Amino acid sequence: MSKVEENEETQVTEEIDNLQMSRGEKPEPCDFKFNFTKAKEKFVLDEGGNKIKFGDIYKHQKTIVIFTRHFLCFVCKDYIEDLAKVPLEYLQEAGVRVVVIGPAPDKFISAFKKETGFMYTMYTDPDRELYKLLGMKSNPEYGKNTKNNKHLKHNMISGILSSTWRAMQSQEYQGDVRQQGAEYILGPGDEVHFMHLCECTTDQTPINDLLHLAGVKQVSFPKDRRVIDV
Repeated sequence: MSKVEENEETQVTEEIDNLQMSRGEKPEPCDFKFNFTKAKEKFVLDEGGNKIKFGDIYKHQKTIVIFTRHFLCFVCKDYIEDLAKVPLEYLQEAGVRVVVIGPAPDKFISAFKKETGFMYTMYTDPDRELYKLLGMKSNPEYGKNTKNNKHLKHNMISGILSSTWRAMQSQEYQGDVRQQGAEYILGPGDEVHFMHLCECTTDQTPINDLLHLAGVKQVSFPKDRRVIDV
């Protein structure tokens, strides 16, 4: 191993030492080792097909990064619909941005943003290079304990019917149906504050947990009323 490679390996190890990984209600030290140095050099695509280096997304600002499943997934649609409700002024006040990345071709970004009402930044990783480098799981599991999901608005039957109808309209796959997602809080620079790799389709981190960890005011959702109006 060269000196340069040795230094890079040391840097990656130091980054991971302080990383918190969610495996349930409480974050705990992460035992998953990934090459973050390589990941931040990979590119994602914006809705115009332009390449954006992943590391540049959070280089100058703390950023909540959501990796979704395919864009026809009703669980992800429900989640992003709620994420869209986070007020811009809350993010600006905390100096935090929100970014969504999906495993779909970039041509589907515009339609998915319109469907979900999501007006913040969205990119895609159609070849799933980042998904693989960051260790995200590839399995078809839906999840049994859906009661803990704070953003799920459909049951399985109505959700599948909704996804099927959207698929019939699209007549194209909008990402790998086996791909699971993840949630991160990154930046500025090489800071990795939090990560959660989804074990199954319904295993997303509650949005208010992410907001709290990023220093952003929390929001009331129908299944997660943490803010009381007086």
